[in-house]
Amino acid sequence: MRHISLVAIGLVLGLTAAYADGPKEPEPQNWSWTGVFGHFDQVQLQRGYQVYKEVCGVCHSMHLLAFRNLGDPGGPGFSEAQVKAIAATALVPDLDDKGEPTTRPGTPADHFPSPFANEKAARAANGGSLPPDLSVIIKAREGGADYVHALILGFSDAPADMKGKMMPGMNYNPYFLNGQIAMPAPLTTDGQVTYADGQPPATKAQMAKDVVAFLSWAAEPKMQERKTMGIKVIAFLFVLSLVLYAAYKQLWRDVDH
Repeated sequence: MRHISLVAIGLVLGLTAAYADGPKEPEPQNWSWTGVFGHFDQVQLQRGYQVYKEVCGVCHSMHLLAFRNLGDPGGPGFSEAQVKAIAATALVPDLDDKGEPTTRPGTPADHFPSPFANEKAARAANGGSLPPDLSVIIKAREGGADYVHALILGFSDAPADMKGKMMPGMNYNPYFLNGQIAMPAPLTTDGQVTYADGQPPATKAQMAKDVVAFLSWAAEPKMQERKTMGIKVIAFLFVLSLVLYAAYKQLWRDVDH
């Protein structure tokens, strides 16, 4: 036991020394939704949902998002019929007439179902690690969209100075704490997802940007509505200021002050 403890301590100290300066900083990206007038690209959000469903959704849940949100203004913009069709492909937990657990096809009102029945099942399928819910992952991680984008594309073989320090079942990613993460690379090859005709090639870089866009929207689905309202309020206040100034000049034009 003492020998194992010394080995564990040595491993931790080695990892700390190797990452004394912390994880690698993500490279800043140009996102369409940043800035006062920024907005989400509807077609990109649809592609991002496809990547989430076919790749990320295999392990990660998204409990705060309902299927109906896919048709909300400012989002992916799926039609009502498309939302119903998408929801119907999912099996959501329910109870039968006898109160026994069962499943049924989803409806637009249902939230995205978890890929696992419970936390224990999720951990058992992922080597003891619990895949985080992705509903607000962009807001929950320092660096936001830039960090998640870098993490998705950051998987590689461990460098020489890390190979002897990698723990069993862990994968190397310089953007993650200590360079070791339980999640394997989600995007492994170009064309992993088949986009509709007329879409850009589904390269790893494109898929990463698309799914990060979708996750960013999921974390703040009312962003575009909020920005539009803010611009309207500022425009109103500007016009009101002009009106008040004109009224002031008119009312006090003959008064010395």
